[in-house]
Formats: sequence, C-alpha cells, structure tokens
Amino acid sequence: MNITRLPLLFGQRFLTMNRSTAGIGLAALLGMSVTHAANQEIRAVFQPDPSKPGKNMFINTTPNSGYCADYPAQCAANKMFSIRTPLIFQAIRSLMPGDEVSLRVPSNWRQAVVTNRDTQETAIVEVRMMGVGSQYYLSDPATSLVGVSDPAEAHGLLWGTNWANAAPPCQNSGVGYYTATTFGFFWKTPVEAACVKAAAYRIPSMAFSTLDFAYELRTPNPLTMSTGQYTGSIPYILGSGGQIDFGPLLRPVDSHLMLDFVLDVQHTLKVDLPPGGNKVSLEPQGGWQRWLANGSRPAQIYRDQNFFISASAPFKVMMKCDSFQVFGPDCRLVGESGATWVHTLLSLPGGITGPGGVPVRNVPLMNNAWVGPFQPGHYVERKSGNLRFEMPQEAMDFMFRPGVKGTYKGDITVIWDSEV
Repeated sequence: MNITRLPLLFGQRFLTMNRSTAGIGLAALLGMSVTHAANQEIRAVFQPDPSKPGKNMFINTTPNSGYCADYPAQCAANKMFSIRTPLIFQAIRSLMPGDEVSLRVPSNWRQAVVTNRDTQETAIVEVRMMGVGSQYYLSDPATSLVGVSDPAEAHGLLWGTNWANAAPPCQNSGVGYYTATTFGFFWKTPVEAACVKAAAYRIPSMAFSTLDFAYELRTPNPLTMSTGQYTGSIPYILGSGGQIDFGPLLRPVDSHLMLDFVLDVQHTLKVDLPPGGNKVSLEPQGGWQRWLANGSRPAQIYRDQNFFISASAPFKVMMKCDSFQVFGPDCRLVGESGATWVHTLLSLPGGITGPGGVPVRNVPLMNNAWVGPFQPGHYVERKSGNLRFEMPQEAMDFMFRPGVKGTYKGDITVIWDSEV
C-alpha cells in the first residue's frame, strides 16, 4: 500500500492514496492469526545530569509509535507519549443506521506500585491516556455503502462526519487518512467519557485494526529511591464496560491490556580526594615550628581534609580503624612512647542534609558504626566537603607528658555506601 501522509488541518484536509491499493479487505484483517500478548512495557530511567543538577526526574525511554512518532512536536509540547498496539476490535454483527460506536479510554490518573527487585522498596507511578486512535476497516468500500463516487465524501456520509472530526467530548488532533475501505484517525481525550459516532448507513461488517493511545506519565522522586530496577503493572479490561471500550457492538480479540512499568534508577555516589589527600598530618594552627619557637603548648592539633562529593541518593558513612588501633569510638595513633587518639568529624556541602533535615556540620564518625542517612535535596555534583581529624584535650595531655616524644601514626578508613 502506497499512502502519502499529510496532516488534516481543522478537519478539512484528507490524506490521499493510490486507489489501486484500496482493495485491502476486512476479511484479510480478521483472517489473521492473532497471537499478540496484550502486554506493553513502559520504561523510564533516572541518571543524574551534571549539566542540570536541579532536574531530578525520570526520562521515558519507551519508543514512541503511532501519533507521537508522526507528530513529535505536538507530543513534546503536551508532555505526552504514544503507543500503537496490535489490538483488534471487531463488530459482532452488521451495524444498522443509528447503531453507535463509542470510544472511551482511562483519561483519569491510574496508579501502579513499583517494587525494587533487590530491596523490595516500593514507589508509585501514575499514568493516564490522553488520546485514542485506530484505523477502521469496512467489509465494502464506503462509496458503495452510501452511493457516491468520492471516498472522502463517502466516509463522511457514512457517519454524518468523517472520523478526522472527533465526537465530543473528544477533540480533534489534526489526523485523518483513508482508502476506499479504511479510515485512520486519532482523537484527544481530555475527559474520561464515551465519544460516540453513529452509523448513518448499514455496514455489513467492520473492525478496528489497532489500539493507539497517547499517555502522560507521572513518576516518583528518584532521589528518594535506591539504585536498581522497580517493576509493576496496571491491568486494563478491554471491551464493553471495561476501561478501554469501543462500545457494545465492538468486541476485542484480547480481553486485557497490561501496562508493565520498568523504572531504572542509576544513582551516583562518588567521593574524590585531591592529590595527596590520603596522607594527613596533624599539627597546631600555624605549624609545629611556631609552637617550638615560643615554647607554649598548642591549643589544638588537627587537620581539615577537603574532599569532593557527587551524590544523587541517600547514603551513609562509616569509619573503620586499623586492627588494634581502636580507642572507644575513635581511632588510635600509636608511637614509640605509647598511643593517643583522634576524633574524626564529617561536614557535607549544602544541598545534603542529615537526619531531621539538618545541615551536616562536624558530625562525629565512630569506629565500625554507620552514621546517616544523608539526603541530597538535588543532584550534588562535585561539591566540597570536609573531614576534620582532631585530637581531644585528654589525648593531647597524654602526648605532652614530660619526656614523651616521637611520631604517632595510624590508618583511618572512611566508607561511603548508598545502600542505606
């Protein structure tokens, strides 16, 4: 079939086709062996975007088919997507003058619970159908059914107005294309109600060859979700009285449509130390030479070590001391004259909060114990944080005993984990 597609403007322009191809028939459509499973997967992914740190949302990666594939600009402007499914609706008998075909789809929001396969955490996805379309097939050319020679006029007379003109409360989309025996259309569905067309002439048999629908998706906040895949489904009943209904005279070949959602959360948690940042020397403010020169005892011995963090999900932090270098919750520093100890304190950049939503400023880390969780309010990309290593006064008292000298050493490991 050689069809040239052109948009229908204000319901007045039609697509044209090579009339020699108009012989494709209803019998061929209904004679097909239908083995399609009535399942449709919808996928979305979250990956932090360093160029847009405030944009915390999923991206729908499901390929468009049908209306949005043909008119991507209109769909982008309305934040909607579309899918063409191979679902067939066929008339259970001949349609007589006055018989109605009524299209209704679930235009109100429906919810699906999606579950993380690994952690069993759950979240809510919402979807609504914003448009419906198909292509009907007639058993006989429209021209022979109504007794006129022009197919465009015939399709209009057959229903009062052609199917490019939506039945209210549905709205025109600007789509309509036809052959002698077929007519393709797409209607916008702003409300959840039946949109009815009535036959004006007898139609021996007819069927709709696909179910096309446009949909809008509302996804959860990915910053509150753990890394991994979340899956869930929404079932829709097809047919008279179901959520997707073409009227009592049109029966679907499949009785259900299942929308299967797959949300893929790919978080970032990365901590970088500047060059040489893995070697920390504790000293008084101004350095050891200043203290040795004036002979007074320093008030503090510490070191602030900056780091850079990128994070898009909650995380926790643990400190681990080397074996036999534990002093209560702190790590020991061992020298030839004995051992002292050091506090480790964590500060995180703005945009990351601790329990209770408070800023993270000098939070004590403890050996072999998690602290947190710490929650990014948006994607934080390579922002500066700080680890302070500081000797408490009691440790300094021990180290500055008369006759004590030497160097004190120890290893401290800080672990960051997004599996909170």
